[in-house]
Parts: sequence; C-alpha cells; structure tokens
Amino acid sequence: MWFEIICGLVIYSLYKLFFSDDDDVLDVETSDSTALFAVADRLSKLYDGAKVYVGLRIPDADTSSPQPIDLVLLNKGEAVVIAVKNLSGFVSVKPDGSWVSESLSKHKVDHHPDPLAETKRQASILESYLEQRGLDLPQGYLSCKVILSNPKVWYVLTLDPYIVSSSTIQSSSFPSEIITYDQWVQMKPEPKSMLSGWMKGAFRGGKKEMQDSIHQKLDFILSTAPMWDRLELKGNKYVLGEFLEFKGKQEDVQALRHIKRSKISRLVVQKTSMLGFAPTRLQVLYARRDYRSEGTSTSDWQEASVRSSTEVVFQLDNSSKVRKFKLSSISSMSLSA
Repeated sequence: MWFEIICGLVIYSLYKLFFSDDDDVLDVETSDSTALFAVADRLSKLYDGAKVYVGLRIPDADTSSPQPIDLVLLNKGEAVVIAVKNLSGFVSVKPDGSWVSESLSKHKVDHHPDPLAETKRQASILESYLEQRGLDLPQGYLSCKVILSNPKVWYVLTLDPYIVSSSTIQSSSFPSEIITYDQWVQMKPEPKSMLSGWMKGAFRGGKKEMQDSIHQKLDFILSTAPMWDRLELKGNKYVLGEFLEFKGKQEDVQALRHIKRSKISRLVVQKTSMLGFAPTRLQVLYARRDYRSEGTSTSDWQEASVRSSTEVVFQLDNSSKVRKFKLSSISSMSLSA
C-alpha cells in the first residue's frame, strides 16, 4: 500500500513539474484586468464598427502623473469614458456617494470614492489631454459610464448588516450613468434601422454624428496615447501593469536584450513539445515598433529561443507589487511606447 502511495506522489510531482506552469497565474489576482477585456470585447460586439481602448494612462497636467482610465469607447458621433467595477459581495452606497464593498469570501471591507464622480473627473482629464494634442471635441460629445461587471454583487443602502435584506437598492435607483450587472447583461446590439433601444438609452443619449475627420483624429490620438503594458496569460487571463525586465540564465537574458519598449511593441511566446512532454525551451517572436504603419507583417517578426524557466518581471497596475511570471505561462505581451 505504501508503495502505491509513494508512486502516486512521485507521479503527481512529475506531472506538476512537466505539465503545470500556471502557478504564476494562480498567484496573482487577474480578475479585474480580465474583466476590463471581457467588457471591452462585449462592447465591440454591441457596437458594430466601434473601437475600445483598454488601460489608458492619460497625463494629468494638474498632478503631473498619469491618470488611469479603464476603457474608452469610440463610436461614430461619440466617445464614452467607462469605468469597470468588478466588485463582489455587498456594496453599500453612503450619503456622500462613496461606496463600501464587503467581500463574502475574503471577509474584507474596501472603501471606494464615488465611482461616477471619479469617472467624470477622468473624462475631464482626457478632454484636456485631447485639447493639448490639438483636438477640440464638440460640446457634449464626451460622456462617461460606470459598468458593474460582476454578477456576484448585492447593493444596499445602509452599512448596517442587520437590515441588509430590507434595504436592497433597485437598478433604477442608480443614476442613469451607472449600468448595473442586470442592465449590462440585457443589452443587445441594436439594428442599424432603429433609432432607440438599450444601447441608445444607456450610452448614446441622442448625440449628433461627428465628422469623419474628428473621428479619425481621435482614433489616432487614443491609439498613440500612453497605456499600461499588458500580459495575456494562459486561460484568457490578462494582467495590466509595467514590464520591468527579464530574469533567468545569463544567455537567455542576453538573447532577449533587444526587447525594450523603445524598440519592440509586442512579443508572442510559442511552445513546442516533443512526445507530449512540456518544452524545456520556448520560441519568443517579437515585432519591432513601427510608428509609420498600424500592422506588422510576418517578415518583420524576429525570433529568440530561451529556456521555459525564463521569467518576466512585471509591476501590477495601481499597485506597488512586483510579480514574476514564467514565460511558459504567457501567451503574449504588449508594450506601450
């Protein structure tokens, strides 16, 4: 019996060693960043032909520091600054507009500034940034919304836990700029022939069509605006933050020495395995940054071969935490200019 148990432990250890490289993913909370990309993907489907910019860092002249913005939706005739709140558990709204969230699983209480006021402030900073880059938007063109993306959230009016059940907030009790999860999942793509509907009521507000030239200028500015670096991990998970460096064997770090944000815009990690075993080496394809064109042709990609144990050192967005990710857990990495 003991022999079977020992053999089982050995086999499990070998499996973890050769087949499981998701430890880095499990060690980091990726839910907030992943929620941003999930919302962005759904918005692009709800708005035919629209563009969604994720993880902007807009310079703020008043504070001399970048202002993070979750999403900016650019559609014909409008742009919307969107804050995505991936809160779970009980969310209480205080009289001053601030929110308090209590996680049921972690038993943790967090305080949040008024999300709508914060998003309006971000929209104002973005508008000033656009003016600095030579684009004056039509009055009322830029709006803001807050989307509550987590289904596991309950809204209450009071912080008293003993009367939660008698003080539940209805979706209609929120300002129209706040889209609750129930409203979010009910949104449907509106037919082009319709002039009203969920999308019109929740986002558009009857704004006029803007000129194509303004749309093109805004698209260019947002496409070249500072953004967080992003990691796409296995399992369709994302992490936003700042790439710092590679760690590993000297020859591997040397092979990746050309991957710097001033030169490289994106890298892709390719895995090749033999006889079903996890690869000991990885192929890293990276594309040089080209400010003259939007795409990168296949011939522009360069290649480096490194050990799978090589790590990416990454500082998480809005946090002082620095984490290491094995290249084997990464699908791709995009670097902001």
